[in-house]
Amino acid sequence: MRYGIHPVSFVGEGTTIPATLAATATRAEELGFDWFVLSDHWFQMEMVGAVDDPMPEGYTSLGYVAAVTNEIQLGLLVTGVTYRHPGLLAKTVATLDALSDGRALLGIGAAWYEREHAGLGVPFPPLGERFDRLGETLRICRQMWSSETGPFEGEHHRLAETICSPGPVRPGGIPIVVGGGGERRTLRLVAEHGDACNLIASGVDEVAHKLAVLDRHCADVGRDPATVQRTMMVPFDVFARDEPFGDELAAYAGLGIDLTIFVPYGDPIEYVERCRSALWHA
Repeated sequence: MRYGIHPVSFVGEGTTIPATLAATATRAEELGFDWFVLSDHWFQMEMVGAVDDPMPEGYTSLGYVAAVTNEIQLGLLVTGVTYRHPGLLAKTVATLDALSDGRALLGIGAAWYEREHAGLGVPFPPLGERFDRLGETLRICRQMWSSETGPFEGEHHRLAETICSPGPVRPGGIPIVVGGGGERRTLRLVAEHGDACNLIASGVDEVAHKLAVLDRHCADVGRDPATVQRTMMVPFDVFARDEPFGDELAAYAGLGIDLTIFVPYGDPIEYVERCRSALWHA
């Protein structure tokens, strides 16, 4: 099992957002965490804190973190498809990849937080259209990160030239992580376009079911399921449970989950340390 850390709150006394980002990312890297991921939100999520709590823009923040780290992978879980034109998104993530010497990943999903869309004047199409746009965005990113610089013609997006220079550092391109467990469309998009899925730790039986659905989609599109990395987000405080989380984590690993991302509760540095100490060998 490999691990990632996903800070979502930047409220605290005696520190600043730059200091929190730098200290959390560098300590996670020192301890061997593989991913450092942030949210793609413009208002703080209401299940986390007050809507006007600090919420730094994600890709700007990752550019800062890239400068203070050397090895850890960097991305957003997950980029909302509605927030950026896909051509500009592909360029943004490729720039992060170039500046971090090949450490960027693209986590992406259909977006959900309607309040920040309305608040900032961002169109919020119906769910079906958002998924259509997500499919086109995945295709555009793949094309822009290839040697193909010709046009792209879709239902929602039309690009005359898919030029992206500098392009991805790694020959295989930038890994794409499709977030969510929707069985009809999300996991289908993983099978068609993704390098990895990202599920929620919603129970061993539920995650097993989602992975079985993903395997069926892979079979439908003629893809080897083993080529899809299986990642998981743990949105709750693993140290606030009555039962140790290590046993459950081992069960997830038995299903094929090979990277688990933790959300820090309380001091993020302390949380990183506790995760490393308690769960590393689960």
